[in-house]
Amino acid sequence: MCLRHLSLCLLPLLVALPLHAQDLATTCHATSSYDVTLRPDSLLFDRPSPAPTRVELNQGALRVDGAVVGLNAEDQDRLALFERDLRALAPRVRTVARHGVDIAVQGLHEEAAGMGLGADARMQLDQRLAADAASLKQRIGASNSTKDWQGDAMNQYVSRIESDLLPLIAGDLGQQALNAAMGGDLQTAADLRDRAADLATQLEPRMRRRMQALRPQILALCPAIRQLSELQQGVRDNRGRALDLLQIGG
Repeated sequence: MCLRHLSLCLLPLLVALPLHAQDLATTCHATSSYDVTLRPDSLLFDRPSPAPTRVELNQGALRVDGAVVGLNAEDQDRLALFERDLRALAPRVRTVARHGVDIAVQGLHEEAAGMGLGADARMQLDQRLAADAASLKQRIGASNSTKDWQGDAMNQYVSRIESDLLPLIAGDLGQQALNAAMGGDLQTAADLRDRAADLATQLEPRMRRRMQALRPQILALCPAIRQLSELQQGVRDNRGRALDLLQIGG
């Protein structure tokens, strides 16, 4: 699920290359200072600071920083609905994320087709893209926490796939340029070098534009996100603090 800046659902789209599709924070104006983990018997929201740092929901029961919070019937019902609706949103988010992977992979195939890669490079690219997409979709399907998509773990994952794909393309173009230059075709060599340079500077913005195709699917999630925000309104812990698990901006 995605509640930490509501970007878990789109962070997988960063993997094929360093693109940043607009996330739910931008599209639905929804943010959270908590990580969220969907556990079999409860939802856990946690953060390093400020207090409260740990909020647990379990079928209408509320525990904040280890203390059970007494709730009236209305608040219990609200939190039970919040948990149910958040769990129901998770597979929808995963579907959008998987579709984003498909768009990214298709985009890279089309970009590669226009680069004039050699047959061997195209075959290797196809194989690596298929393997990386399958791995990423498996990761999306298995993930139940925003923590899976943050920090060093995610950076290492992105770096590994970047290092798997981009040097393959650049290396093939570079070798073609070298062969052309050695054969006396300096213009072709220059064109290939320009194409390789274009890869470094223009591929990301072109892929960003391709990812805009996800926007209608993201927008379709916004009503459910707003409903979650409304359900938590007015629920407070034992010290009178509002839960504020999710904020909706203007």
